[in-house]
Amino acid sequence: MKNLALVLALSAFSAASFAAPETFNVEPTHTYPRFEYSHFGYSNQQQRFDKTSGKVVIDRAAHTGAVDVIIDAKSVNTGYALFNQHIQGEDFFDTAKYPTITFKSSKVKFDGDKPVAVEGDLTIKGVTRPVTLTVTSFHSMPHPMLKKDAIGANAVTKVKRSEFNMGKNVPYVSDEVTLTIAIEAIKE
Repeated sequence: MKNLALVLALSAFSAASFAAPETFNVEPTHTYPRFEYSHFGYSNQQQRFDKTSGKVVIDRAAHTGAVDVIIDAKSVNTGYALFNQHIQGEDFFDTAKYPTITFKSSKVKFDGDKPVAVEGDLTIKGVTRPVTLTVTSFHSMPHPMLKKDAIGANAVTKVKRSEFNMGKNVPYVSDEVTLTIAIEAIKE
């Protein structure tokens, strides 16, 4: 009986010591970064980006990870084509010069085997600032249709758009913007 317990303990230790990072590719049809801001105090407006790519690497046993997300700024979707063009202009995203928005992590914080925060650099309009994305939900399981492991998360942070050279109409349109990333990714 002692030998069986020793074998089980050693095999559990052995499996944990061989745990490796897993790489997941962003699933673009279920990943939609959104941003929200106050419009003259009348309402909070929510807009999104329709094209996102990137990778998530996670090692739950070692409590490490990496996130690299690329957002196509030209895919901004306000529900109104004329406004899409307006915020792609020089006063805001300036997508002619800066077609992408990127987030590259520097550290992932865990609570047990689940990530709870991702620190990294957000680059918008050629300006890079450190941000912390708070992970409000995380889920990992085999994808029921694709039959591959998959992960999903929601993460949120607040930024000041003026810090990214996009301060037109402040304070009437709020400087503070809530950025929310709803992401799903499929294991390579």
